[in-house]
Amino acid sequence: DDDDINDVASMAGVNLNEESARIMAANSDLVGTQIQSCKDEPFLAAIPLHKRILEMAKKLGITDVPAEVITFISHATQNRLRTVIEKVTMVTQHRMESHKDNEWYEQATDVRSQLKFFEQLEHLEKQRKDEQEREILLKAAKSRSRQEDPEQARLKQKAKEMQQQELAQMRQRDANLTALAAIGPRKKRKLDSPGLLTIGGEVLGMTSGSQAGFGAPTSRQYARQKVTRVTLRDFIFYMEQERETSHSLLLYRALLK
Repeated sequence: DDDDINDVASMAGVNLNEESARIMAANSDLVGTQIQSCKDEPFLAAIPLHKRILEMAKKLGITDVPAEVITFISHATQNRLRTVIEKVTMVTQHRMESHKDNEWYEQATDVRSQLKFFEQLEHLEKQRKDEQEREILLKAAKSRSRQEDPEQARLKQKAKEMQQQELAQMRQRDANLTALAAIGPRKKRKLDSPGLLTIGGEVLGMTSGSQAGFGAPTSRQYARQKVTRVTLRDFIFYMEQERETSHSLLLYRALLK
């Protein structure tokens, strides 16, 4: 058999002795090392899981469940959970991806600007109605008719309450301005202080460099850790795309929230 292998290798132009020597030289640090297998740690707690499976198995007439079954179910749960987290994270990253600076994409509609425009129209309409109501109340408050009907009295009372409310708002505004003037301008937080800063959902961690002597400059490295926040909408989108969960009760419960 060795002669046949040598014949095939020589026909292919491969020298087995040279290849073996090259492999031994490249992996010389691994030669002679002892390889040990890692302990199989279950993902789920074995005792509660075994108890739960035994309760379900007794209903089907099964009285004994081997430990290998517990380990297998634990690993399957871990693998399934890892797959779900990876897919939901991918959905979230696609949602957060912005194409504003991409020259191959052109913005067709701007829903945010449209909603803002409608909000401004609604605010202007509400402001116009408030001004009209204010004018009616002020006219009612200035009327000097001797015979006042109940509606006129109600308008006068409402005008009085409105004037008191406006006066209270003016006093509150003046008090806030006085307090801000007494506090003075806000000081900016120093970024070279030790600790962690959370800005816009991102955690900025500061790690000091090598230790230097007294008075020597210390190099600091700001490590930014981006946090991906998964929302319920992302999880619903994932369940709608998966065949196993597209018609599940869990999806319908999530849609009702």
